[in-house]
Amino acid sequence: MSGTALSSLIWSVAEVLRGPYKPHEYSKVVLPFTVLRRLDCVLAPTKAAVLSEKTAKEGMGMNPEPFMLRAAKQTFVNTSPYDFAKLMGDQDNIRPNLEGYLQAFSPVVRDIFERFRFAETLDRLAKAKLLYRVAEKFAGIDLSLTKISNEQMGHAFEELIRRFAEVSNEKAAEQYTPRDAIELMVNLLFIEDTDVLTPRNPVVRRLYDPTAGTGGMLSMAEEFVHGFNKAARFTMFGQELNDEAYAICKADMLIKGQNVANIVPGDTLKEDGHAGEHFDYMMSNPPYGYDWDDAKDVVEKERRDKGYAGRFGPGLPPKSDGQMLFLLHLVSKMLPAQQGGSRIGIVMSGSPLFTGSAGSGPSEIRRYLLENDLVEAIVALPTEMFFNTGIATYVWLLTNRKPENRRGRVQLIDASGQSEKMRRSLGFKRKRLGETHIKRVTKLFGDFVEARLATITDKDGKTEEKLLLGDAPEPVVPEGGRVRVVPVSRIFRNEAFGYRTITVERPLLGDDGKPVLGQKGKGKGKPVPDTARRDTENVPLGEEVGDYLRREVLPHAPGAWIDGEKTKVGYEIPFSRHFYIFEPHRSLAEIDADLKRTTDRIRAMLDGLAA
Repeated sequence: MSGTALSSLIWSVAEVLRGPYKPHEYSKVVLPFTVLRRLDCVLAPTKAAVLSEKTAKEGMGMNPEPFMLRAAKQTFVNTSPYDFAKLMGDQDNIRPNLEGYLQAFSPVVRDIFERFRFAETLDRLAKAKLLYRVAEKFAGIDLSLTKISNEQMGHAFEELIRRFAEVSNEKAAEQYTPRDAIELMVNLLFIEDTDVLTPRNPVVRRLYDPTAGTGGMLSMAEEFVHGFNKAARFTMFGQELNDEAYAICKADMLIKGQNVANIVPGDTLKEDGHAGEHFDYMMSNPPYGYDWDDAKDVVEKERRDKGYAGRFGPGLPPKSDGQMLFLLHLVSKMLPAQQGGSRIGIVMSGSPLFTGSAGSGPSEIRRYLLENDLVEAIVALPTEMFFNTGIATYVWLLTNRKPENRRGRVQLIDASGQSEKMRRSLGFKRKRLGETHIKRVTKLFGDFVEARLATITDKDGKTEEKLLLGDAPEPVVPEGGRVRVVPVSRIFRNEAFGYRTITVERPLLGDDGKPVLGQKGKGKGKPVPDTARRDTENVPLGEEVGDYLRREVLPHAPGAWIDGEKTKVGYEIPFSRHFYIFEPHRSLAEIDADLKRTTDRIRAMLDGLAA
């Protein structure tokens, strides 16, 4: 069963809730019951053995827990004689029996249901006389590992959350990322690491997501690597603010045998749940336009007290958009290069690329990343990729262990046109990355090559795409057709994104038309600047300021000079500008010909009707 089909089956349970519950409240019931039924099914094959160990070891005066865990082949157990099937046999006592069943789980599982506030849900269902009906519905859904894989279960959870987000107008992107976007990120994150992808190589790596959501990124990274190397082992770490998403993530990691103590709740910016830890790989999709005013005091204090020894030394973004704070948080958790270094994949909106003038927080953050050669590549994703927004988004890839050929350089890949339309829109998501698109972008990154994409259209309107690597010649234009060539991969030196903002001063003129000279201090004998005519200019880092002044300023403003004390260095990444292709408008003759053909066709249709 596919994840979508499973989610539809589970969603049908919500029909029972109509009336006493509003649609935006369905998730409070469906999500925890789905987790509970999944755990119940996972433990079912070993249930009898666990209870047998409990009775035997307690009779011997021994602690039965390690023996029960071994019998369960899991990191959790349930010691109640009940399971879902037996709970259905006593309708009159469903609530106390279900509560007792929950209390018989290991503490790590009980915490999951506390995060769901499940006790409140059971109370409300009981008062509405719906508890047995809901439990009965879930008892009829087989969520065992032999029927539903962890991957399918992950799909189902994501689809359920998306549906609940739609009916409640929540921000779905704050809880999880579409799987096609994650798949691309994972491909890019691991493509250079042959030791991890080598079959039967028993490498052990640590993977971290500070905005873990339901754990989709963590899970897909493991699935991807195991597709190449089943001997590879990942230890997962994560932190999540939303209680429901945290509970689902923790349940998923629990079933996979991960140490769920590594999945912690809370606001990553206000309280780092993995302070002092460093990781081999990191992934994140922080909320776009995140207002971090609630964490302001903590963030500013850490920067003030610790500087570059803390997480936020390079600078702070505007209060209205905290994406770059998560970026800095990840950078602070890189392993030193001499210990193997780290790689980071993070999805952000367009604002971190260019907001902020020279000397501002965002510019200083970009300066820190580029001058320390941490940015490996930035990939533009298609618009309409996410469930709650159609804005442009970008995958940033960072590392402190660049291969020799990448050092001092940044690769920009425009994948905004690499998508296919979905048969059915899911919220704002109308496009998806197909397998061909993901392979193409991954190859461009892996080969570290500049490239163009040629779209060849024949006279009948049929199109074909051809990737032109390096200096490959453009295709021949077919008779009656056309060829459109656009850049899709470009490589720049780090300093290409830097500039100096210079302050150009012009002399204040007296009544006689001559420059007024200063009478004291450092400015004595020098022309006094005319503040009304002061201007600023941005000069690329690779250009001498003096040359720029002589070429661009002095011919138009004789006597002007630069106040060097006001010069600031800034960095921005004008992504769209580097991929812009000017396409001339059609000639008036072509437009007139089109209009004539259209009017002639309309006239013929009207004449036919009149006849």
